[in-house]
Amino acid sequence: MDSRTARDRLEYRAARALAALSPRAQVRLSGKPAVSLDGQALEPEIQLTLAMLERQNLPGMETLPPVQARAQIRRQALAIAGKPVPVGAVRDLEVDGAQGPPRARHYAPAESTTGPHPLLVFFHGGGFVVGDLDTHDQVCRLLCRHGGVHVLSVDYRLAPECPFPGPVEDAVAATRWALAHAQDLGADPARVAVGGDSAGGNLSAVACHVLTRAGEQAPVFQLLLYPATDGAGEYRSRELFSDGFFLTEAQMDWFKDQYVADADPLDPRLSVLRADDLTGLPPALVVTAGFDPLRDEGEAYARALRDAGVRVALRRFPGLIHGFANAATVSRVSRDALIEVAGATRALLAMVSAPVAEPEVTAG
Repeated sequence: MDSRTARDRLEYRAARALAALSPRAQVRLSGKPAVSLDGQALEPEIQLTLAMLERQNLPGMETLPPVQARAQIRRQALAIAGKPVPVGAVRDLEVDGAQGPPRARHYAPAESTTGPHPLLVFFHGGGFVVGDLDTHDQVCRLLCRHGGVHVLSVDYRLAPECPFPGPVEDAVAATRWALAHAQDLGADPARVAVGGDSAGGNLSAVACHVLTRAGEQAPVFQLLLYPATDGAGEYRSRELFSDGFFLTEAQMDWFKDQYVADADPLDPRLSVLRADDLTGLPPALVVTAGFDPLRDEGEAYARALRDAGVRVALRRFPGLIHGFANAATVSRVSRDALIEVAGATRALLAMVSAPVAEPEVTAG
């Protein structure tokens, strides 16, 4: 075992141990008073986690070349991953993309008596610049295990090597592939959903919008975890939580510079909230975090969907921060939140299915 691996394992054990402390002890160890802002109290466990990250004094990803930023994020994710959450089966495969087949990973649920189970096509977060199949492996495992769904995690192309609209094109192509091959994966072809966190939430919402407006078969449900929905608007949450709560304004600006380039920020494939027509989209579960700069635009999108006649469930976790799903292996409150989301996804997918085509009537 090399020194880095040993240190990573020690960090994981320390994080798990600190999560077991009392809330009062967690606040005390953070070195700061309990945080309350905008009528919300930051979870003590999250406050301590943020303090630990600050003490590591790692360079901000926005100060690194993209390749180094990806390596840093990947190492952090693997350091806190712990033992893999057990599911029925996991295998890597390739799916359709806009240019070449992206890598993907299929997670099959262990449940065997109540199938076939729905399929959730998952797009990882990371500002369209960082993240991969491994950084979100545990997130997908938890969704699979507690949501009772097949999960197909797609490794779309990243900026700046592939800026907008490349990731969108990959997401749409991968969703089309999943809709056509769900049965091959052992899933229910009538219940194919799409979901993702942050940038992946954006890609999920945009894929649903593109396919629906094109009159094509679309997913029956969308799971949007703290999604980016509007790159052109100004929101109070962006001002309140622009620094000190994991996702910073500097990072968001860096992501935008890498991904958007010269594109129109009002393009609905970038800012789906700005789309002229949101009618007919699949039902959605929109999940936000109270101390997240993206909170208000995610909730604005939920309201816009509801105003367009789309069935929407909105769940805010007031004491959590952006990216909490990736902390589920070391944070009890984050794990509880993600398991709740998975359970809600299970329940909502049990209520939806793809429309059945009307039989053709021929003259006798």
